Amino acid sequence: MIDFKGSHYPKSVILHAVFFYIRYAVSYRDLEEILAERGVEVDHATLNRWVVKYAPLLAAQAQKQKAAVGRSWRMDETYIKVKGRWCYLYRAIDKRGQTLDFMLSENRDEAAATAFFARMIGHNGWPDKVVIDKSGANMAGLDNMNIALILAGWYWLIEVLQAKYLNNIIEQDHRFIKKLTRPMLGFKSFASAQATLAGIETAHMIRKGQLTVGGKTAFQKFAALAG
Repeated sequence: MIDFKGSHYPKSVILHAVFFYIRYAVSYRDLEEILAERGVEVDHATLNRWVVKYAPLLAAQAQKQKAAVGRSWRMDETYIKVKGRWCYLYRAIDKRGQTLDFMLSENRDEAAATAFFARMIGHNGWPDKVVIDKSGANMAGLDNMNIALILAGWYWLIEVLQAKYLNNIIEQDHRFIKKLTRPMLGFKSFASAQATLAGIETAHMIRKGQLTVGGKTAFQKFAALAG
């Protein structure tokens, strides 16, 4: 259960504000105006603090509550601008399009790819196959995962397929994320970017029907993550 103690606003108001921001392409000032129209006076700086504080907590709950995923994965990166420079959002889905995991990184190299695969396997178990593009860094990251299997005494390895056309499904999946981040015109801090993207990915998972929490509407499922 997520703790909302100490806030000067009801839990329901905070959850509605965070959900609206991560699900629809609005600015904080737009959201401030929308809430004011509904009788809720809250400034854009407070809305930003809510997203940064609560979106990662809700995303962590979503990882615990998501339905089982397949063992054939598609992995790719897309670009996100943070403090005026491009960073890399590592993302992966299974062959049915279900979100596996995501990670924002300042670098696109072997260390980042290895960290992402280790994180993803920690959340989802080991895959049978991973499809990637021609990135040498991603290949090296998967080689490191297979080395870990060998050192652990396993007799099977992850099958790695480098075929760009097979990754069209995840390139299409990037579009939902880019649609929401594009109007934001970049993030002012890495922490803010991480938090906001965690929320956006959670909303995307709800949209795909991945969560096992109760509720009929997307917001009800989102709110149920808070306990």
